[in-house]
Amino acid sequence: MPSILIIDDETYNFDVIQTLLSKQSYTLHYAASGQEAIAKLKYYQPDVILLDVMMPKMDGIEVCQRIKAMAEWKHVPIIMVTALTAKKDIALCLESGADDFISKPVDRMELGARIKSMLRIKEQYDQISALSKLQENTIHLLQNNMDDLCGNLSSTLPQELNTPLNGVFGAISMMMADYQNMKPEEIYEWLTLAKLSIQRLENLTRKFMQYAKLEVLAIHPRVDESRNTYYLDLPTHVLIETTSNIKADSRLNDLVLDLENIEISMNEKDFLCLINELIENAFKFSQAGTPVKVTSRLENALFHLSISDQGRGMTEEQISKIGAFTQFERKLYEQQGIGLGLKIAQKVVEIYKGNFSIASAYGQGTTINVELPITSDIFQLT
Repeated sequence: MPSILIIDDETYNFDVIQTLLSKQSYTLHYAASGQEAIAKLKYYQPDVILLDVMMPKMDGIEVCQRIKAMAEWKHVPIIMVTALTAKKDIALCLESGADDFISKPVDRMELGARIKSMLRIKEQYDQISALSKLQENTIHLLQNNMDDLCGNLSSTLPQELNTPLNGVFGAISMMMADYQNMKPEEIYEWLTLAKLSIQRLENLTRKFMQYAKLEVLAIHPRVDESRNTYYLDLPTHVLIETTSNIKADSRLNDLVLDLENIEISMNEKDFLCLINELIENAFKFSQAGTPVKVTSRLENALFHLSISDQGRGMTEEQISKIGAFTQFERKLYEQQGIGLGLKIAQKVVEIYKGNFSIASAYGQGTTINVELPITSDIFQLT
């Protein structure tokens, strides 16, 4: 309930106001002096203050000025209650920072109307203040993320860009230098190398743009205005099986699938993005001949997805430091990716209000667990 603080040296006046507001759902507090009121503002937490002008020691004008000078309380509306009717006295009340005034004897309807008006003003201020705080936190969060991203970018992106660029440049240079003496199969081999390097560069650009979009949407998700429920065009087990077979490539014998047919309200592109990144990582960081197991099941109205491998694994410290463009134990000759896969998957799960967890033992393997609600608001991520 809204908190109303009455400051008046006469207890009788408090009794009168309490009677006038008896039919309203307010919490009323009473302070017999300005000193007492100021000392207990944190206790009272007032939404509106009714302040008598004529008080001994510290009159209402001084009390009003002191409260309005306090950053924490200056936005609390103050209604001056006064028996003074001269314009100069009213002007003095307003100049002291009062938001409104009411004359004695106090009328029930007028008092109720003025309090409601001041409560609306206080509510609007609180909403603006909350929005301002949210925006401030958003800016800080984005700044921290960008600081981390920029640090990782400066150390890893140049090499990630140079590796495919060198591949393209090297292949073209070799063909230009000796194309007259090259056999068709040799030219085809160099062109294939150039194509793979270009695809690698394209994949880098695509993932970076996707991650940047997810970072923004994770903070300010845009819910589809129609609020319609979207289901995947194909069953989840079909999408997972198809994606897994593609990512396994020459390691189909390593792929172990245990999938249930589960319907889930999720944008299909987002679902495929999640599956792609996680399965790609599982095969990328495990050796041929070791299993990659993908399971899905329905439990407690949640879609459970688990992807496990017996690859290099991660330490707890490495898991805690997973971020965009963060890599661990990368050898100079390797191009194992840009560290965005897990972050993209995490962001997708976060935006769909799911749970994402990693269980890993260094040198033994990693298991990624994902939980997603089977029905949810659809966010436009793609």
